[in-house]
Amino acid sequence: MFDQTRVPQPTLVAKSVLLEGDVVRILDRRVFPFEKTWVVCRNVEDVAKAIEDMVTQSSGPWFAAAGGMALAAQAADREGTSVDARRAAIHRYGDRLKATRKTNNHIREVVTELLAIADSALDRGEDLTPAVTDGAKAAARRYDERSERLGRHAAPLVPDGATILTHCWAESYLTQTVAAVLESGKQIQAICTETRPYLQGARLVAESLAEMGVPTRLITDGMPAHLMSRGDIDIFITAADRVTMDGHVVNKVGTLQIALAAHALGVPYLALVHAPDIHAATIDDVEMEDRNGDEVLFTLGHRTASTRVTGIYPAFDATPPQYVSAIATDRGRFSPRDLASYHSKEDE
Repeated sequence: MFDQTRVPQPTLVAKSVLLEGDVVRILDRRVFPFEKTWVVCRNVEDVAKAIEDMVTQSSGPWFAAAGGMALAAQAADREGTSVDARRAAIHRYGDRLKATRKTNNHIREVVTELLAIADSALDRGEDLTPAVTDGAKAAARRYDERSERLGRHAAPLVPDGATILTHCWAESYLTQTVAAVLESGKQIQAICTETRPYLQGARLVAESLAEMGVPTRLITDGMPAHLMSRGDIDIFITAADRVTMDGHVVNKVGTLQIALAAHALGVPYLALVHAPDIHAATIDDVEMEDRNGDEVLFTLGHRTASTRVTGIYPAFDATPPQYVSAIATDRGRFSPRDLASYHSKEDE
């Protein structure tokens, strides 16, 4: 079982992905907090579909992919007797998981790590299942530790008494930052965009921050610039699905327009990410996902648009470095124009 509860954090985050023997259970964040429903995945394809269908979001796909690789190892051990057959099988499953959400590099990274563990086990003549399962659990522990370090580095940038603005669900990146802020004795308030079309801000962010004791208010996605112009926002904080080495912050669509408004109105923008992606030198190296436009025609399963229209859904946008004040990582805080320093700095 993945243990995501080593440090205090809201119930919303804890144990959202469970690896239990030969199944992966994923909390269905499409309906949370109104329902607490678990999707049971019995094979890699089930996990891949759950990721693609937005059952889990933000850091959730990382944990789901790690669990999926444990199922992949089991399947490869069952399907192949030779080393070559098992190696081919687990790499095929890994490729399937990596293809689920291409804009976020986290899935690629954990799958690549676990494939390396699988290759080493096969080279030693061992079964895949124990090695990959242990590797997945160890990787999950490290993920939580990195989030905790990120939060400690980000917290000093949040002023005492600040009202923070969030956009979309930043999971442990945000909750660990807020936990560190509160532990330092600061008092903050939060304003969350609802984040269409899945309402992650309304359902996930607002729920988790309020559960942590932060006074939390909700706005629609069109309100941030107006609130900033009134002086109601002190700092804009988001996660990043990916940060390129030249300082572009890739995140949920809508981040760019808020960052532009923040820059124009003198509000700092803090992006949170474990690490910039050394494999993405520029934004041209990032494949930006466009999802099915029909998704914007519905909210929580109910159609909210005319049946005469179609939708457009670019899932992510990229904020250029000149509109980003700082990037907090697990190794410290960096200027978006000096991210090479991250990879020359030791873990703290």
